[in-house]
Amino acid sequence: MIFDANGGAGGAEAHGAVELPALARRVRALRPSCGRVRLVGVDGHAGSGKSTLAARLSAALGGAPVIHLDDLASHATFFGWQDRLTDDVLRPLAAGGPARYRVYDWERRAFTRTAVVPPAPVVIVEGVGAGRRALRPWLALLVWLAVPEATAHGQGRRRDGPALDAFWDQWTAAERRHFTEDPSKPFADILIVPRDGGYRACA
Repeated sequence: MIFDANGGAGGAEAHGAVELPALARRVRALRPSCGRVRLVGVDGHAGSGKSTLAARLSAALGGAPVIHLDDLASHATFFGWQDRLTDDVLRPLAAGGPARYRVYDWERRAFTRTAVVPPAPVVIVEGVGAGRRALRPWLALLVWLAVPEATAHGQGRRRDGPALDAFWDQWTAAERRHFTEDPSKPFADILIVPRDGGYRACA
């Protein structure tokens, strides 16, 4: 489903501004997908702006909790967080209770604290792989941030600086393997691209 300029559902060729308040209203109207929670996935290439979009959508939703998949991943396994996400987040939320999970510190290279997420009406999961095969059945909506890989990774490298070039080389290879084996974009409900300080729908 693609949202048109007025926040309504359009066809695959629909284009126009995506107003986040209108998208928030659509999200609230969705059927719960994880217990009483409407779980929204925000996926895309690293560096594409997923965290920014998730934060802005959260604000439009009145402060919906955001789960960052970077907090569940680690240097040891970029994409091996599925079991932890399922056991520590999805199942507790589906049962009507809070999610509790350990948060990874990328500088200390250790899980250093515990995050608690309440079973709010809407919870956002953002990060590379938020639309992976095993997670999609739990989602009420999947958003793909349609920034090309080269553009997204270039933005990420500039943000992190040359000291992390080796990390980005490792990440790029791992991300490509992940999306080759388990793509998210073909299953997204809405594809949007950052444009002029806002977002636009794309086919």
